[in-house]
Amino acid sequence: DIKLISETGLEAYRFSISWSRLIPNGRGAVNPKGLQFYNNIIDELVKHGIQIHITLHHLDLPQILEDEYGGWLSPRIMEFGGRVTYWTTVNEPNIGAIAAYGSGQLPPGRCSDPFGITKCTAGNSSTEPYIAVHTYLLAHASVARLYREKYQAVQKGVVGINIYSFWSYPFTDSTADLEATQRCKDFMFGWILEPLVFGDYPEVMKKNVGSRLPSFTKVQSELIKGSFDFIGLNHYFSLYVSDRQTEPGIRDYNRDMSIYYRASRTEPPAGQGAPTNVPSDPKGLQLVLGYLKETYGITQLYVHENGKHI
Repeated sequence: DIKLISETGLEAYRFSISWSRLIPNGRGAVNPKGLQFYNNIIDELVKHGIQIHITLHHLDLPQILEDEYGGWLSPRIMEFGGRVTYWTTVNEPNIGAIAAYGSGQLPPGRCSDPFGITKCTAGNSSTEPYIAVHTYLLAHASVARLYREKYQAVQKGVVGINIYSFWSYPFTDSTADLEATQRCKDFMFGWILEPLVFGDYPEVMKKNVGSRLPSFTKVQSELIKGSFDFIGLNHYFSLYVSDRQTEPGIRDYNRDMSIYYRASRTEPPAGQGAPTNVPSDPKGLQLVLGYLKETYGITQLYVHENGKHI
């Protein structure tokens, strides 16, 4: 496979370290066979002159940490360096939190009625996605600080985080839809990037989510702010966004945003969550990159995933 990558002319390769392959019990002793597996991959990539990008956590929390601590709902969740330059701490914390703790589609499959896409046996869709992202951000910042203090000077590497994205076009040119489109960006990008760049969550999230949104202490804010050298980006499609009147009663992430998603201008609004069977949109990817640069001043961006997912 790596030979084919080289022959195709690709200059970089991104892969994720499987926690269970490297540390089968979730913590403790490292599996030497797992370590050798990744060493072999890295050595082969180096041999072919391919730039290496490694993701440390890719939606695969060991079961023991879920059982003992409650996974990413707990604040307690927080060899290759000489050959690897680009380290990504977490893959898609924004969509990972929603799908794992809001809709129940990903492990540990937590959600609450009426928001779950699957039938969950436990969870709270109104609060847990926000708690999980809060913990993701603190874990990322702690790892970034550790890398910078102990390894970066010697290894000459960089550390960052990856976010899931789609571009949002306004369904109409009405003020309500334009404001809804900006809310979508703040909830999608700003949820992760505003703490990383400015040290706190977007104001619209504080307003709409209220007390369900965790807050950072001054020390935590200082730890998180600037805790990245680059941002990795996943983008597959774009959506049309329209305003949705705020509804009384229990709310989740999507209702906090107060928007409707559409796959196109001719289709009706999607139900719970965003549609995913949508054509690829290269222009949307370009617009996302420009928006992140202009809004957050991020210039070191790497497209980790894009195209048509199958």
